[in-house]
Amino acid sequence: MTEQTKNQVVVNPEKAELNKRMETIAWGCFLIMLGGFMFVPKDRAPEGLWSIGVGAIMLGLNAARYLNQIRMSGFTTVLGLLSVIGGVVQLFGVKNLEGAFLLIILGAYLVIKPWFDRRKLFGKAEES
Repeated sequence: MTEQTKNQVVVNPEKAELNKRMETIAWGCFLIMLGGFMFVPKDRAPEGLWSIGVGAIMLGLNAARYLNQIRMSGFTTVLGLLSVIGGVVQLFGVKNLEGAFLLIILGAYLVIKPWFDRRKLFGKAEES
């Protein structure tokens, strides 16, 4: 087997199309949530709710990818986790700790990244 044959990427058009549809749905949910939050006065919605919603959309998209055997996005998974954890912390009234959580979650991701790499969970959706 030559080096070129080994590095050739196999694209699955059905999974690429499904991934595109799921990303479009996630963007739609994000925009609906953004518009909804514009109607709600700031004193009505608890601080952190926006972050939790954004994180839930990102994590939901990656959960749907996983269930459909499509590679997840490491970037949106980590951002989703950061967003949910940051939002929950804000709901409990703790302020200015987002930077600390960012560093902890990014560090934890680097520690468990080899586990994800062995299972090939993250990568380009088209290569699933």
